[in-house]
Amino acid sequence: MTTDFFKNKKVTVFGLGLHGGGAGTVKFLANQGAKIIVTDIKTREQLSDSLEKLKGLKNVEYILGQHRREDFTKADMVIKTPAAPWNNKHIKLALENNVPVEVDSSLFFRLCQNPIIGITGTKGKTTTATVIYEILKLAGKNPVKVGVGQVSVLDKLEKLKKDSVAVFELSSWRLSALGKIKKSPPIAVLSNIFPDHLNYYQSMESYIKDKKNIFLYQDSRDWLITNEDDENLRSITKEAKSQAVKYSKSPIKNGHSIFMEDEVIYLNDGVDIKKIISSEDLKIKGRHNVGNIMAAIGATYAYGVEVSKIKEAVRNFEGIAHRLELVGEMGGVKFYNDTAATIPEATISALDSFTQPIILIAGGADKNLDFSRLSKTIAGKVKGLVLLKGSATEELARQIKKDLPEEENEKIEIVDSINKAVEIAYRSAEAGDIILLSPGAASFGLFLNEFDRGNKFKEAVKNLAG
Repeated sequence: MTTDFFKNKKVTVFGLGLHGGGAGTVKFLANQGAKIIVTDIKTREQLSDSLEKLKGLKNVEYILGQHRREDFTKADMVIKTPAAPWNNKHIKLALENNVPVEVDSSLFFRLCQNPIIGITGTKGKTTTATVIYEILKLAGKNPVKVGVGQVSVLDKLEKLKKDSVAVFELSSWRLSALGKIKKSPPIAVLSNIFPDHLNYYQSMESYIKDKKNIFLYQDSRDWLITNEDDENLRSITKEAKSQAVKYSKSPIKNGHSIFMEDEVIYLNDGVDIKKIISSEDLKIKGRHNVGNIMAAIGATYAYGVEVSKIKEAVRNFEGIAHRLELVGEMGGVKFYNDTAATIPEATISALDSFTQPIILIAGGADKNLDFSRLSKTIAGKVKGLVLLKGSATEELARQIKKDLPEEENEKIEIVDSINKAVEIAYRSAEAGDIILLSPGAASFGLFLNEFDRGNKFKEAVKNLAG
């Protein structure tokens, strides 16, 4: 496929959304001369931020607040939002009428002529991808971020130069589309597997099946960078045909590897073992981020970056927004935004990152996840707790009450706004404490998405100071 395919074609974009991916798809199609129908069940008001980005584009018709049958049966192609399941009735309608259905990721892989480094895992994708990008940038490899955080996908094809490398963050949903076209990136990072999106997937097996597409179609010339400390990954990556770079927080002295010994990260190139950096010299906070750093080292080593450039970039990396992000300090109390912690395991990792007393702001929307381990961690580590109202919060509160002494149950507060949560947390804080937003749940209900939740937390902290 080439971009000429889209000229004068009628293409339905199913789901504009709020994260930027839909807007990127529409911009790309408009530049290729397609006739575009954008359909989304959300209203014009709800989509105002995305629509603003598309102002002035020609040959775009918006069907909002509804979906019309003809937009799925009388199109040359449907491009679905990654989160829409393949058994969605509108997708099935298109396929039954021989209308091809793609996702931005499958089209990118069909059209891209540049090397692609793909990154997946339940948590840590964005941080790992960003470290990879920074290393490649310092090394003069002209990287382009694709799908990283809120970065869009298809419009990035036009940003690629001849010597560029695409750094592509791949969710399980985007990987499901790669499975349909039987493509995997030549360099793939698979960092971890935890239960997630079980409101979308019928089982962990089906979730893992989509994740495996990151390496399933690689060959012996390709590279897979994988976390040797994750038991799930040790099992499923046995199917990989590619060359392996394993990383671990314990020594791996055989083969290509990245490992830790005595709190120092080393690179084993199969011949020599080279020191990269001591963990205490990392600027990014959190033990879990040591794994993200090691994954990025592995990916850029596989791409051929000089060790000196890897060392320099890793030493200077300070982290990214919404992931253990220090957003303010007042009265000796520090405020950290970890809104991207949308599963219990991520919140546990965040709590383990601090030795100071923590007042935790958590809770939100349910994804059919198990809160029992998080509850025990909260009961053992947290000084104070404020829960944001949501479908997951009642279950989390119920679990915590089982693990706390009865007299402490009344200290759990459930609120319906981030402003109230921040106010209550600060009232109970003392100098030296940490106030941590790390929800362990999705954001739907009170917020547009997890980034909106994080931004509103930052505003609330700013208003508290002002």
